[in-house]
Amino acid sequence: MSEPTSTRQRILDAAAGLLEEHGRDGVTTRAVSHAAGVQPPTIYRQFTDMNGLLEAVAAQGFDTYLAQKHGVDLTDDPVQDLRNGWDLHVEFGLTHPAHYLLMYGKRTPGETSAAAQRSADRLHLLVERVAAAGRLAVTVRTAAAMIHSAGSGLTFHLIGTAPGERDPELPGRLREAVLHAVTGDAPPSAPRYPQHATALKAALGQTGGLLTAGEQALLGELLDRLGNSRGDRRPS
Repeated sequence: MSEPTSTRQRILDAAAGLLEEHGRDGVTTRAVSHAAGVQPPTIYRQFTDMNGLLEAVAAQGFDTYLAQKHGVDLTDDPVQDLRNGWDLHVEFGLTHPAHYLLMYGKRTPGETSAAAQRSADRLHLLVERVAAAGRLAVTVRTAAAMIHSAGSGLTFHLIGTAPGERDPELPGRLREAVLHAVTGDAPPSAPRYPQHATALKAALGQTGGLLTAGEQALLGELLDRLGNSRGDRRPS
């Protein structure tokens, strides 16, 4: 006879809380048992082993993520809906990093969990809407793979970067680069001074002592600022 559903959910909630607070290493049989107020055999009756429990926690995380995605109304602009989906994906990863790493970080080659497949189906739907509008420059399968690969890679990178060291413009830059690649839309025209600034920064090491160390550091900082700008903003 299985344990009541309430007991199963209590174990899941305890494991999810430990995951958020302490990461994967904090989800141990002893810690979950204590947090859920159950004996270790109860966990194994419900989930077979700790891997089974972690898979259930990951599935619950996907359910939360998908509930957020499905809660966002689609618009008349399918490309904008892709933007919104990208932003939500990154936001979820940064808000729930331990869950995200559990959901996306450990995969058996050639296998996809049911929860992950639901997420992929949602992305496929969004990309198909772009194709139906005649705005896709590659196949639906290729576009979905490009968007997923870039979005998850970006989120892993941001999770692994200290919050104070993250480039706040990186998610938008990469998002637009990928969308331009899959739709063929030309990016907005902008001055080319970021490219010139980056080229000059690359040549600073060849100045042969023309600049002092302080001057070179200051100029390098200013060129980095220009090179990282979008080229379409003016100081307020």
